[in-house]
Amino acid sequence: MARPVRVRFAPSPTGPLHIGGVRTALYNYLFARQQGGTMILRIEDTDQTRFVPGAEDYIRRSLAWCGIELDESPWHGGPHAPYRQSERKATYQALARQLVERGQAYYAFDTPAELETMRQQLLASKAEHTGYGSQTRLQMKNSLSLPATEVQARLAAGEPYSVRLLVPAEGEVVFDDLVRGQVRVQANTIDDKVLLKSDGMPTYHLANVVDDHLMEISHVIRGEEWLPSAPLHVLLYRAFGWEATRPQFAHLPLLLKPEGEGKLSKRDGDRLGFSVFPLAWDGGAPAPETDETGPDDEPTPQPTGRSSGFREDGYLPAALLNFLALLGWHPTTDQELLSLPEMIAQFDLSRIHKAGARFDIQKAKWFNQQYIKQLSNEELAQQLTPELASRNLSLPPAKVVAIGGLMKERITFVKDIVTDGAFFFEPPTEYDAQVVAKKWNADLTGYLAALQSALATVPQLDEATARELTHQVAEQRGLKPGSLMQGLRVALTGAPGGPDLMGIIAVLGQAEVEKRLGLALAMVPLP
Repeated sequence: MARPVRVRFAPSPTGPLHIGGVRTALYNYLFARQQGGTMILRIEDTDQTRFVPGAEDYIRRSLAWCGIELDESPWHGGPHAPYRQSERKATYQALARQLVERGQAYYAFDTPAELETMRQQLLASKAEHTGYGSQTRLQMKNSLSLPATEVQARLAAGEPYSVRLLVPAEGEVVFDDLVRGQVRVQANTIDDKVLLKSDGMPTYHLANVVDDHLMEISHVIRGEEWLPSAPLHVLLYRAFGWEATRPQFAHLPLLLKPEGEGKLSKRDGDRLGFSVFPLAWDGGAPAPETDETGPDDEPTPQPTGRSSGFREDGYLPAALLNFLALLGWHPTTDQELLSLPEMIAQFDLSRIHKAGARFDIQKAKWFNQQYIKQLSNEELAQQLTPELASRNLSLPPAKVVAIGGLMKERITFVKDIVTDGAFFFEPPTEYDAQVVAKKWNADLTGYLAALQSALATVPQLDEATARELTHQVAEQRGLKPGSLMQGLRVALTGAPGGPDLMGIIAVLGQAEVEKRLGLALAMVPLP
């Protein structure tokens, strides 16, 4: 019988959530939903020195904004609570002692100074491996090299110690990765990693394996940069006797810089002017990276203070998810615009690429354009209304709907309506010089004055009425309407191009059009 699918996203609360972490969460979510499984979020906060206040809530809000739903988490609860590793300390300690008793791990009493001396000696001798492992452990102070009586005496005296995994000196570690294929690593290249630190807290490696086992995780889907940790984790499952229920691994391709080489970092976003976070970060300084950084952290330095986010830049959540999904995964068709249900239906781990995915912010903008176009005018108005309020602009709801409809084919972000369509909200103060030089003549100004007078006779100005009136006045003056429309547009908006002119006239309304025609005639003299 197939094992129930249970996946987890396990960030550390050390600062803002990098967009690579969001993609990891998304792939876990898509796989869980496609397989009818469970999506878990676990907070990996065993290193309390790196904890940043507000980071956990930031993670919760970011995933909620993106639309990535969680089945079990610190905020939703679940059958495997608690979901914060800092609250599971006793479990890790008991299992670490169990490994020592079974001869799969050992106590190490080495001081930091002694560890550094060992490392320097190995470097000086140009040793192939400079870690604490099968080549060095019997020369160090641990329960393998010291007499049992001395070990007991040190423990009884309360001497600080760590617990290290006893890695086999020979043999291979072999496992299958659902993205990378078969992975083979020589055991003697793996260090005897610390599992339990001298302060009694577990390292990432111990806590990660224990929690994945106890929470019945079936698949570990995480970034490629954590592939080197996988052989160690396989050894830990073996040491605990949990090999039969070890989760399957799937290591995702890196998100690369726009140039295509090297992992995408916050500095790249700063350099090229785009965000790498889902939401703006307004917390304190993110914690520095350490060897205990978890698989869903972004191992690049982050800035102090507020930083921009995709939400604040104006991206729609659905557009961002569609963009991220295709950074490393290919659906079963060449279709690019995929709703979340469509992504879920087509998601398959076997279609994840091995090569890194170049982060193309122009493509992200393209997705946002397409999703804005798919909004109804009413939906776009709902997005636009808060933007107008933030700028102290207020219009009747019907006009907001009309403006959105006129502008949505021409914008990348909802906020562009206010900047690119500024003429909807205030009359122009400048008029396009080229159009004025070419079109501003007695025929045009006479037409504008006649149109201004004729507007007073119109009871209601909609698009059809505007078209009829503008053409009628031109014909009455013996002029071709087509030769006048760009001049009329400049008089009303200041710009030579834009959305449908009759739609603009209908939105502005009779009184505003009359006023703007008068302003243009007064401000722009005949050449």
